[in-house]
This record gives sequence, C-alpha cells and structure tokens, in this order.
Amino acid sequence: MVLTSQRIFVDAVRKYCLAHEIAIEVKSGGWLIVMQRGSRRRLAFGYDIGLNGAAAHQIANDKAATADVLKLSGVPRIPHTLYLGPKLSSHVPESGSRDAMLRQLEEHPEGLVVKPNEGTSGESVFLVKTRPGLERAVTRIFSAYPSLAISPYVDIEDEVRVVLLDDLPLIVYSKTRPSVVGDGKHSLRELALATTSTEQGSSVLPGMTGDLDKADLDAVPPLGQRRMLSWRHNLDSGAQPVLLEQGDIRDACVGLAIKAATAVGIRFGSIDVVRSGGAWQVLEVNSGVKMEALGRLHPDLVYAAYNAALDKVFG
Repeated sequence: MVLTSQRIFVDAVRKYCLAHEIAIEVKSGGWLIVMQRGSRRRLAFGYDIGLNGAAAHQIANDKAATADVLKLSGVPRIPHTLYLGPKLSSHVPESGSRDAMLRQLEEHPEGLVVKPNEGTSGESVFLVKTRPGLERAVTRIFSAYPSLAISPYVDIEDEVRVVLLDDLPLIVYSKTRPSVVGDGKHSLRELALATTSTEQGSSVLPGMTGDLDKADLDAVPPLGQRRMLSWRHNLDSGAQPVLLEQGDIRDACVGLAIKAATAVGIRFGSIDVVRSGGAWQVLEVNSGVKMEALGRLHPDLVYAAYNAALDKVFG
C-alpha cells in the first residue's frame, strides 16, 4: 500500500476540501477518503473520486469485460480473453482451461500479453512467446490474483492516455518508451546504465532486465541504431509523458476515448488508446484516475483535473 504522503491524489483532495470548507477524513492509509459539507457526504476510494456508477466502475476495472462491451458498441479495441484461476474456475470450467491458453499461443506466434484481469497498476504484466513462458506467467498471476486476461501482442507504435470528464478532455499525453542509441562499442546494458538517470533507473532497469534476456542485454547495437529498453509504455516502467498539442492525432485519440467512455458509462476516467499498423484502438478504460507519475512533471495540470472532477462531485 502506498503511503498517503506519496499520493498526489490524496493531496489534491485535501487541498480542494480545505479551499471549499469541506470536512475531510482520510482512512485506510489514504485509500478511503470521506468528504462532507453540511448533510452531503461523498466518498473517494483508491483513485476513484466517486463520479462513476457502480456498474461502470466494475466493468472498467475488468479488462475482459471492457473489451466485450467495446466490441458490442463497435469501438475498435485490443481483445482480452478472461481466464479464471483455480479458486473460481469450477464455476465456469472452460474459462480456466490451459488448453485454451495454449491454442491462443499457437494462433499468435508473435506472442501474448498476460496480465491480471482486474487492477490498473501495470504490475505482473508478461509478454510470452513460448509454452514455458506462458506457464510461468499464468502460475505467477494466479498465485496473487483470482483471474487473468490474455490479449494478442501487437507492435504498438504510439500509446496515448486521455483523461476525460463528461466527454471533456482534461489531459492528453503520449507515453514515450525509454531507448538508447547504439555506438557500436558498448552493450545495450552499458548504454542503458550510462544514459539513464538515477531516478529513471529505479523504474527502467528492473523492467529492462525482466523483458530482455541476457543475450539481448549483452549485444552491442550498431552505431546509430535506436533500441527500445522495454516493450511497455507504462510510466511506472520508465516511459515519459509528453503532452499532445492540438492536431489530428490528439483529435483522433480524444474521439475514440469519448466513444469508449460512453460505451462503458464512465464520467471521469482515463482511456489508453494505441496505434498499431496505423490504426487506433482502445487498450484499456480506467475508472480510477491515477496521475502520480504525471504529477511529478506537470503538477498544476493534475491538480486542475482533480479539482474539475471534485467540482462535479459537489456541484
């Protein structure tokens, strides 16, 4: 559990309540916030500020359910297939079938992305291309989570996050993966260590060693060749947020995000859209708006976004 002092979300809610004479109690290490003005009580939990309905929140927190809803609504999306763990699979036997997972791997030799079906932390996400790799990923996820989701791996050219409030884009930014340029002399590992700052290294290097094998890390990239240090676009894995200016790309991402939010029923959330093969698709819809990494670079934008959402809560 993250300490309250480390969460910009909690700080933003505290400041808003102080400025608007709203009583506030922070419970459960900052994960439950009780806000009260007169007889009106409002609750925030995790990174959900309380604007989204229960069904919309549950669907957005379920990657496979979100993908199904988007498909039914005609919204382009990355498909996610649900598999229940041993404790739940007896209720839906075929959903936990390892045979079905192996068939998926055969159908997608370029690889599968295996992740917990619920949650937004970006943890325990694995790219697998072999049967042993799939078995290891499934075992690790089921040891900590009741279910998982599997999606086909696609080569993502760009990933953009859109923070929406009632169809209004509050923040739109792309996620730039960490990379190095080869000099023909040093290995990928050496280049990463030399070019990564101390702050970045704590997130980039663990992800890099987990994603790449020893041969890749010890290989010497040719002079001028750019190499990505991770296949992930996650900010907690070292990717950097870059605010998008007005233009066709921003418009396309916002338009798709609005369609996704409308389909799921989300009022305040963050939608990840990705471009693969030149086409934009929705990757995930998040009911809880986590902006800790973004807040370290653009705190004013983050506080303004939470303030706008809280205005709706108490409006």
